[in-house]
Amino acid sequence: MCNLKKAVAIIILVLLIDQISKIYIKTNFLYGEEVVVFDWFRIHFIENNGMAWGAEFGGRTGKLFLTVFRLFAIGGIGYWLYTSVKKNAHNALIIAISLIFAGALGNIIDSVFYGVIFNTPYNETATLFAEEPYGELLYGKVVDMLYFPMWKGTLPEWFPYKGGEPFTFFNAIFNVADAAISIAVAILIIFNKKAFPKEEEITEITD
Repeated sequence: MCNLKKAVAIIILVLLIDQISKIYIKTNFLYGEEVVVFDWFRIHFIENNGMAWGAEFGGRTGKLFLTVFRLFAIGGIGYWLYTSVKKNAHNALIIAISLIFAGALGNIIDSVFYGVIFNTPYNETATLFAEEPYGELLYGKVVDMLYFPMWKGTLPEWFPYKGGEPFTFFNAIFNVADAAISIAVAILIIFNKKAFPKEEEITEITD
């Protein structure tokens, strides 16, 4: 019960921060608007169809496939979390799966619902529960805003493939849901042995 309550608390907290930040950005920022917090951290409002790094495939059909696939995937992640809690898995695994579930669900909410609750004017901020929304159910765009351009400059000529070209590290723009998933992956890598103990170790613990 303790692990279940912990998992639910993590999921709710991540979802609240994720959705509140997205709604705030969408209703207060113009598309493409940027606020410089530090040289290495900026709030920059963009949207994408939901794939990593803003990639797209297959037009409307691809977008629908991606959204439906994510709905099935979230069911699988939820089952993974349920069985892990039931088996009294290590805290690291419970926390990681909870973060993955919350992150996936956060972006699914955008993909499923944002197209029918927001409009997307490009010369003013968007309206929540707009009379003329920009899309349809299952065709919403995911809101991104966290930008960490830690270094900008020109790569030396000897650098393979990109030598002499402008380069930004780190140039991805993401959101709280993406960050939760990334943190979860880091937890699984760092605490791999504890999260996924070998059968002998499990036997020793149960004995």
